[in-house]
Amino acid sequence: MTVQRTFSLCSALGSLCSAIGVMTLLAGCATGPTPQPAVDRAEVVERWQSGNLIFEDIPPVSAAIEARLAQYLEVRSAGFQGWLPGGEVLISTRFGETAQIHRVARPGGARQQITFFPEPITGALASPDDQRPGFLYLRDAGGSEFWQLYFFDLASGRSNMLSDGSSRNSSPVWDRQGRQIAWSSTLRNGRDTDIWLRTLDGEARPVVTAGGTWFTQDFSARGERLLVTRYVSRSDVQPHLVDLATGALTPLLPDGMVANVTRLRFGPNDSIYFSADLGGEFVRLYRLAEAGAEPEAVTGAVDHDLEQFEMSRDGRYLAFSLNENTVSRLYVRRLSDNSFVALPGLPVGIISGLEFSSEGDRIGFTLNTATSPGDVHSIDLRGRTLTRWTRSEVGGLDTASFVTPEHFMFPTFDTPDGRQAATDEERRMIPAFVYWPAGPGPHPVVVQIHGGPEAQARPGFSSNHQFWVNELGFAVVVPNVRGSTGYGRSFHQLDNGVLREDSVRDIGALLDWIADQPGLDARRVATFGGSYGGYMVLASHMHFADRLAAGVNVVGISNFVTFLENTQDYRRHLRREEYGDERDAAMRAHLERISPLNNIERMTRPLLIVQGANDPRVPRSEADQLVAALRAQGQPAPYLLALDEGHGFRKRSNRDAYLAVAAEFLQRHLVGD
Repeated sequence: MTVQRTFSLCSALGSLCSAIGVMTLLAGCATGPTPQPAVDRAEVVERWQSGNLIFEDIPPVSAAIEARLAQYLEVRSAGFQGWLPGGEVLISTRFGETAQIHRVARPGGARQQITFFPEPITGALASPDDQRPGFLYLRDAGGSEFWQLYFFDLASGRSNMLSDGSSRNSSPVWDRQGRQIAWSSTLRNGRDTDIWLRTLDGEARPVVTAGGTWFTQDFSARGERLLVTRYVSRSDVQPHLVDLATGALTPLLPDGMVANVTRLRFGPNDSIYFSADLGGEFVRLYRLAEAGAEPEAVTGAVDHDLEQFEMSRDGRYLAFSLNENTVSRLYVRRLSDNSFVALPGLPVGIISGLEFSSEGDRIGFTLNTATSPGDVHSIDLRGRTLTRWTRSEVGGLDTASFVTPEHFMFPTFDTPDGRQAATDEERRMIPAFVYWPAGPGPHPVVVQIHGGPEAQARPGFSSNHQFWVNELGFAVVVPNVRGSTGYGRSFHQLDNGVLREDSVRDIGALLDWIADQPGLDARRVATFGGSYGGYMVLASHMHFADRLAAGVNVVGISNFVTFLENTQDYRRHLRREEYGDERDAAMRAHLERISPLNNIERMTRPLLIVQGANDPRVPRSEADQLVAALRAQGQPAPYLLALDEGHGFRKRSNRDAYLAVAAEFLQRHLVGD
C-alpha cells in the first residue's frame, strides 16, 4: 500500500489519506514524495495520515531510529488498584493498545485481563462488599475526559453504567459496606462539579449543589455522612462534612483558616484526619475531633510534604508517605499508641496507591524507581515482609544500563526573599536532575520541563529518557522551576499572576548553568514539555531562541487569553485562579504580552507541535493558531495531530508514533543527519 500525500492550505485540513499501520508508515516508502516547486510556506503543507494520526511537514522516521527505539517501546508497568476477596489484587497494565484492568491471584502469578476496551482504563475501585464482588471504573472516549462511571460485576463479567452518559464524572468512593457510591459530576449544568449519590441498583441524586468544584473523599463508618472538598485553587482547598439525610454542608476548618487540603479520611470514632499545608510551608497530617475544632498535628514539623495517607478499615493502622526531596518514604503507625511499625527496606523510588487489605494486616502499593517501571508490591505488617506481585517487562533490555539521574541545584536571577541578586552567593537555588550519558561529552542536551504548573518532576522511570540517554547520547536535564510543588507553599506561589515569566527566567538561568558544564554542549540544547510544560517550551523559545537548537511542544498553551476563553467550562474558573482572569483589562493585557503567539517573530528555532484533537484542557485551537502563525512568517512548523486523543497520547500506536517522530526531530536538530 502506498502513502498518499497532499499539499493544501495550512488553514484547512484538506483531503485525508489512506490509513496504514503506524510503524510501517514511519519506516518510509520506496518512492517518497513527489518533488514540488518552491512555494510560500504559508500556503503549502505536506500532509499525510495514518489511522487517526495526521502528519504535517513530518518526514517518515528513519529505519535506524525505529530499530533503536523498538525495545524501549515494549517497556510496560503495572499499577496497584486494590484488594479483591480472597487476597487477590487488581492491577492496571497494558498488553495491547491500551491500559486495562487485570487481576492477579498470587505474587508472581499470571495477569488475568478483565476489561477489553479500545479506550484505556487506568483506575479501578474494588467493592468492599464480598457478597457482590466487583469494582468501579471510569472510561471516556477519544481522550475527551468526559468520563462515565461503571460498575464491573466479577460474577457476571458485565459492566453497568452508573452515570448519565454525557456529563463529566470523577472521584468515586464506596461506603464501607459497599452499598452506596458517591462521586463528582457536571450533570446539573455542565459547569459546576457537584456531588452525587446512589446505590448500585437505585437512582442517582445530587447531595452537594453549592456551586464550584467539589470532590468526594470518604464515607463515615455507618455511611450517613460524607467528607468532601471544594477546590478553589492549589492554595485554597476547603474541606466540608455533608449530612446525607438532610444535605447540610458544614465547613470543617475554623473561620478564616485557608489551606491546601489534599486528602480527608474518617478515623476511629468518626474523628477526621486530613493532610494540608495548614499555617505552614509543607503538607502535614492533622486530626479533628469534630467540625470546627482546632486541628491537632499528627505528623511532626518536617520540611517535606506528606504525599498520601490511608487508614485500615478496623482503625488499627495509619499509613502515610512523605515526599523527601522527590522520593517517597513510607511509614505505618499504630493508632492505639502512635508507635511506628518496623517496615522492611524499600528500594528508593516513588510510592503511590496505598490501600489496606480488608483485614488491615497488609498494605498494597505501586513502587516506581528511576531504573525500573512501576510494579505492584505489598507489605505484611505481621511478618514485616515485602512482597513483589508483578515484574513488568522492559523489552529485553539490560536494566543495569539504565541511568539514575543526579540531583543538583543551580542558581537563578533573584534571592530567596525576592530581590534581584547582586552576587552569586545570594542567588536562589533551583532544584533539578540530570541524566548523564556514557562518555566524556560534550553531550547535546534535552531540557524536559514538567507541566502543571502545580506539579513536580520526580525521578520515576521513563523509557523515553533512558532511550535519549543510552541510544541517542543526549543528556537530559529536568528542572523544578519556581511554581513547582514539593518545596513549600511559598515556592509554588512564586509564579502566580504577574510573576508568570519568572519561571521562564529560571530556564534562562539553567541555560547559564549548562554553558558552564564541560560535559554539556550549550550550542546543542532543545526544550521539551507538555501542557504547561509546552507553554514553557514556547516561552523559552520566545526569550532564548539564540541559545536553543529546537523544541518540542506537546499540547501546550500558545496564548493564555484564547486558552482561557476556549478551555472547557468546568475548568475555566480554576485556571483563572492560577493564570489570572482574562476578563480584567489589566490582566488581559499582561496575558497577551507574555503569550508566545503574540511574540511569534522572536521564535526562530525549529519547533515540533504535537496535539490531541479532543483535548478538553488545552484545546486544539492553541496548536492550530501556533502552527498557522509560524508558517505565516515562513518558518517550518511540523505538526502531529491525533484525532482520537486528548490531553496526551494514551493509545500505544499513537504514543509510539509520537515518540518516534520526536526522537527523529531531536536527533536531526541536535546531532544532524
